[in-house]
Amino acid sequence: MGWFQLKRKIKKNIFENVALRTVSQTLELHARSDDFCQHKFETKTDVLLLSYYQPLINHIKLERLLIEPIKEQPFTTLENLVNIIHVENIKIIENPHELNELLLIGAVAIRTANATSDKCLVAVIPQEEIRNITIPEVEFSVIGPKEAFVESIDVNINLVRKRLPTPNLISKEFIVGSLSKTKVIVMYLESVANEDNVKTMLQRISSIEIETISDSSYINQLIEDFSNSPFPQFIDTERPDRVAAVLAEGKIAVFVNGSPQVITAPTTFIEFFSSFEDYFLGWQIASAFRLIRIFAVWFSIFATPLYVAILTYHTEIIPQDLMATLILSRDQIPFPPIIEAIFLEITIELLREAGARLPTKVGQTIGIVGGIVIGTAAVEAGLTSNVLLIFVALAALASFTTPIYSITNTIRIIRFPFLFAAQLWGIVSLTILFMFLLVHLLSIKSLNRPYLAPIYPFKFSDLKDSFIRLPFHFQSTRPDELQTKRTKKFSKEKAKKKLDIDEGI
Repeated sequence: MGWFQLKRKIKKNIFENVALRTVSQTLELHARSDDFCQHKFETKTDVLLLSYYQPLINHIKLERLLIEPIKEQPFTTLENLVNIIHVENIKIIENPHELNELLLIGAVAIRTANATSDKCLVAVIPQEEIRNITIPEVEFSVIGPKEAFVESIDVNINLVRKRLPTPNLISKEFIVGSLSKTKVIVMYLESVANEDNVKTMLQRISSIEIETISDSSYINQLIEDFSNSPFPQFIDTERPDRVAAVLAEGKIAVFVNGSPQVITAPTTFIEFFSSFEDYFLGWQIASAFRLIRIFAVWFSIFATPLYVAILTYHTEIIPQDLMATLILSRDQIPFPPIIEAIFLEITIELLREAGARLPTKVGQTIGIVGGIVIGTAAVEAGLTSNVLLIFVALAALASFTTPIYSITNTIRIIRFPFLFAAQLWGIVSLTILFMFLLVHLLSIKSLNRPYLAPIYPFKFSDLKDSFIRLPFHFQSTRPDELQTKRTKKFSKEKAKKKLDIDEGI
């Protein structure tokens, strides 16, 4: 889609409160800004007036594609210039509002100095700064492709389309943000994706009312089903191979210009523990790693609360051999278990935030040295026990095993309610809070699809790629909860055949 078709989708004008009646008034309005250039350009036949925003246009194209051809070839009218200037997006307009929108996306307005009519020639030559494609930083994998999305939406679309070269890959374009005019593209496989899912996503994107969109996380929060839930309901990924794979499954991808993250929907809770590297490893190894991640998440949530609950209310369940170690470690501790647990948890969170906000090399040093120094000093000062320090450190380490960063923040937050519940009634209150958490997860939907699928509603056939990953020949059908147009992906019988060279095909 060209710039002239794109601008028609802009619903609101940045100068909507200003009465724009003529092209001249529009140029005068923009001329109030110091970075808006207006200068005269003498040719063989006439004098032209060029108007544009200096930071928004490509000056190399301005010189080579506009100024040089105009100097070399004579013309009599603006219509003649259309055939002289070799720019794809060029047209003659008289609508001041249309001119206003095009100037803001990198257009050059050309008028004759002695113009008698209120019209001008507009050529769109935007300056696009594009970061080079690099390796994934958040979803890094040892095995597999090493390409990651960048801030340019066109580059990101290219990375996906070269992996899915099919005309069935459809994209729908929107302009979101009354001020930022951010381009948003919804992409799906027309022959596979469920129509209800597509219509729901298109309706939610088109109904967004906001001034600025800086990143895909804005869209994520504005279209999610339960905005009050701490659990992410869509997956943000920086991997083109992952987006291509979920599109082939029948899901939907949302691209936002200026964001190196792409939203995929609908999603399930289990998917947040699935690394795309799992599909590059043998199914036995991948399944083992996936189970380790799931165990690590529950350990991260319940390790410290169970320590507090058992030492406060249920000391009778501690083995006698272990009791002596716990008594010795807490002999000089003046605080109850809940105080020392909160102290260590807050310390870990402070170290995390400090390491994340500081420059990379400094942050790594602060994280390692700070953790060792503070942990050792806290134990020697008698503020906390060395046993609890081990539990808290392991819980913090376990929270980093999730391959999707957004679920990591959720795990960090929900540990604290369980910690306070452990102090209230011990394991009883932990059980009650866990039941509330389970009910909450059961009520969440992702694009109107069950969040806990395939556990609830239970789909035995979809377990083939949930807690464990079975071999590829067992995954010949798409997930039932997506209700795709085409369920079958390939022939299971043919996939299992391994013909030798002497057996033919």
